[in-house]
Amino acid sequence: MSNLSRRLLMVAAVAGAALTLASCNQGGGAGGASPDAMTMGRADAPVHMEEYASTTCSHCGRFAVDVFPAFKAKYIDTGKVKYTFHEFLTPPEAIAAAGFLTARCAGKDKYFSVIDALFHSQEEMFRTGDARGTLLKVAQSAGMTEAQFNACVSDEKAATALNARVEKAIKSANISSTPTFIFNGKKVKEGEMTMEELDAAVAAASKK
Repeated sequence: MSNLSRRLLMVAAVAGAALTLASCNQGGGAGGASPDAMTMGRADAPVHMEEYASTTCSHCGRFAVDVFPAFKAKYIDTGKVKYTFHEFLTPPEAIAAAGFLTARCAGKDKYFSVIDALFHSQEEMFRTGDARGTLLKVAQSAGMTEAQFNACVSDEKAATALNARVEKAIKSANISSTPTFIFNGKKVKEGEMTMEELDAAVAAASKK
């Protein structure tokens, strides 16, 4: 069993307490301006919105569930905004990492649906403390077997690549909390954004 698997199992055992106490203002890092970053929307959209988020950050989860769907429908689906999601690790980092590894193992076409499922499953994971069970359920909903899930979260090469993106973002993007939002290269806010704030940010970015 890899160190990551051991950490995942260890942290999962105390996930109830750990996740409750986790601060979204702490963390390992993000994807940075990397070719590995995941995007949606028109490539040449006039506004580029970047979000740094963690699957174990409750603020990120609330934004993803309550605000992002309306933003996506209004701006991304209509070609007005290109959206880039950057992976960021907040405590417990092993669980956040396992979530991102699972999303990538599911494939690019299912990546965002897995991330969405992870955010929608946050409350259940917080309540039950069963991080591994929650992650496995999400993986299976994306068509993965338990054996594939175990192999995925034990993939040391993929974990190393994630950590490299983390370190790059800390140093180059100066991201220290989640969620953080950037519009056309300008950091607009650290913390959740309302739809009204997003409207204003898109309008401001469109003028430049």
